Amino acid sequence: MKKLITLAAIALFSTASFAQTTWNVDKAHSKLQFTITHLAVSDVDGIFKDFTATIVSSKPDFSDAKVSMTANTASVSTDNDQRDGHLKSPDFFDAAAFPTLTFVSTGITKTSANHYKLNGILTLHGTAKAVVFELWYRGTITNPMSKADDAGFQVTGTIKRSDFGFGSKYGSPMLSDEVVVKANGEFSKAN
Repeated sequence: MKKLITLAAIALFSTASFAQTTWNVDKAHSKLQFTITHLAVSDVDGIFKDFTATIVSSKPDFSDAKVSMTANTASVSTDNDQRDGHLKSPDFFDAAAFPTLTFVSTGITKTSANHYKLNGILTLHGTAKAVVFELWYRGTITNPMSKADDAGFQVTGTIKRSDFGFGSKYGSPMLSDEVVVKANGEFSKAN
């Protein structure tokens, strides 16, 4: 009987230690942004006001994290109504035809303490391509307001808009092919 209880305890502990935890983005404390260079002399920043993201992990250092993100392309904002309207048009995001852009991770590799290479598939403007971003896990704390666990992350990287057929009417003298992506996210542990 003692062996049976010990085996049951080991099985329960093993299951608990490998249980996956879901973390949901706290939109009030997160930002999904991009930067593109205009006429080779000025950077223009933009954000997506409407996005969701989740992280699923069974390890406290997130070294097995699975990340997914969806942004509403019609929520793009550069603080200029005319430019935002153009970005939503078929020349760029074509928000009517492609209402979302998505990222789904396919793997994560630790590069140093709390730093990772995050591989995944980015789908933008109807084209899905493999991309690699840098992920910095900034730590986990107990939120003093909600008393729930919150974790912080920063994702950075560069994509080429030509890989996605995005804004193809506007060559690199007008707009840089490289678009810098930066996401700062605070994630709350799901109950």
